[in-house]
Amino acid sequence: MRVLAINDISCVGKCSLTVALPIISACGVECSVLPTTILSTHTGGFTGYTFHDLTDEIPAILKHWETLGLKFDYICSGYLGSISQIELVLEIKKRFLADGGKFIVDPVMGDSGKLYAGFTPDYVEKMRGLCREADYILPNDTEACYLADMSYPLNRQTAVSALEKLKTLCNQPILTGITENNRIFVYYADKDGNVCHYEHENVSGFYHGAGDVFASAFIGCLARGTSEKQAIELSSDFVTASIRRTAIEVADRRYGLAFEAEIFGFLQALHSEING
Repeated sequence: MRVLAINDISCVGKCSLTVALPIISACGVECSVLPTTILSTHTGGFTGYTFHDLTDEIPAILKHWETLGLKFDYICSGYLGSISQIELVLEIKKRFLADGGKFIVDPVMGDSGKLYAGFTPDYVEKMRGLCREADYILPNDTEACYLADMSYPLNRQTAVSALEKLKTLCNQPILTGITENNRIFVYYADKDGNVCHYEHENVSGFYHGAGDVFASAFIGCLARGTSEKQAIELSSDFVTASIRRTAIEVADRRYGLAFEAEIFGFLQALHSEING
């Protein structure tokens, strides 16, 4: 089983590819990477960071891959810094996704009700088009509001409405980060179209990289053969455990989740599900 993760590399601050590569690999799945940009740190809370766009490097990488006859069972995209990178991902899906493979889009665009710097309504519309090509999409509450053209923030009632709108883009949307009454929820539509949710006690505060940990664990679980429901629950449990540890042990939360210390428990749970 071979996964291609398309995302940025933030050299410091655990997120994106520096999260995807270790988590997916630890699940027992080969993880190849395609970096879209390289940054000295992620952009959430750090200042003075460096940013280098790798768009011009990607066509040559793809050309080489074609000489190797590469195909991927799962292709997952995360942060894409421009409309041209969205277009490249559409091309990558067409050229490199194996027959019967799955395409997963984490539509990284914003947080806390706002788009990230440099993103525009045109970018949001182009991201909607990418979502239409996906087997799964994994928006947080902010991204769901932009994709579904709804007001932020969402609550449990409006999350259901948002999910129904997201289903017009992708049959299997998974909506994360809905908080209400000290609980945090993941909403998803099962293969029969029913709206389902999974919940935990909410840990107050903002934790950088939580969405990337969830997405990476979810992909790793699917690639090992779990059901969508199992993958969502295992990934949610892993993220929640990592957040709880981070709240206690990590003074500066810009540096991401302390997921390393929780990965053994996650893998034990994954192996239990796989082995029945």
